[in-house]
Amino acid sequence: MQPNGSFLFRHPAHLLAFGFGAGLAPKAPGTVGTLVALPLYFLLLPLGSWYWLAVALALLVGVWACDVAGRALGVHDHGGIVWDEIAAFLLVLPFAPQNLAGFAMAFALFRLFDIWKPFPIRWFDRQVPGGLGVMLDDILAAGYAILCLMGIAIWL
Repeated sequence: MQPNGSFLFRHPAHLLAFGFGAGLAPKAPGTVGTLVALPLYFLLLPLGSWYWLAVALALLVGVWACDVAGRALGVHDHGGIVWDEIAAFLLVLPFAPQNLAGFAMAFALFRLFDIWKPFPIRWFDRQVPGGLGVMLDDILAAGYAILCLMGIAIWL
């Protein structure tokens, strides 16, 4: 099944899993989905320390939404499912220098690790089924990106 706008509105989980439509991008939906995290970041930033609760909820709800959408499509981790990129990139953004160059660096690092999937990311991606598996590889990619950002911050 090729998802479309009609698919998104059949179930709230589909709309969320496809990043409110970002996952329907004909090219590089994961990259487009990652970019959706930026406006969400700025919307959530005024929450202060509650930001982390909002991100935790986004990750938990993402497990459910990605699982529901994947089962509906019959594909465990369909390329259009981008909530995993969105929620995981929300983990990375607070660790980036809070300027355009810092956000670009965070974006590049996150996408690098999400696409490359160095150990153990690729292993988890292949071994953990369902929505948890969809979310987990991006959470691990976010961890690698955060470690790099923290290392860069120490050197600067």
